[in-house]
Amino acid sequence: MREIVPSNDLRKWFSHDPKKWGEFKIKYENELRDKQELLREIRKAEKEKGIVTLLYSARDEEHNNAVALSVILKKV
Repeated sequence: MREIVPSNDLRKWFSHDPKKWGEFKIKYENELRDKQELLREIRKAEKEKGIVTLLYSARDEEHNNAVALSVILKKV
């Protein structure tokens, strides 16, 4: 689901800087407000399949879009 990834502007701003992590999560969640249907699709797939794998290309395993998306999905 390429539509669910952070915008290019947000990714470039974040630049995987752990100091920006808290603000990145907030901004990413704000971007996803208009994509609630995509979030519901992911949650539905998780219920049907039992597991959903979120991918990321960052070297940092703790500060990346997949980790942020996982937290956001728990709120849906």
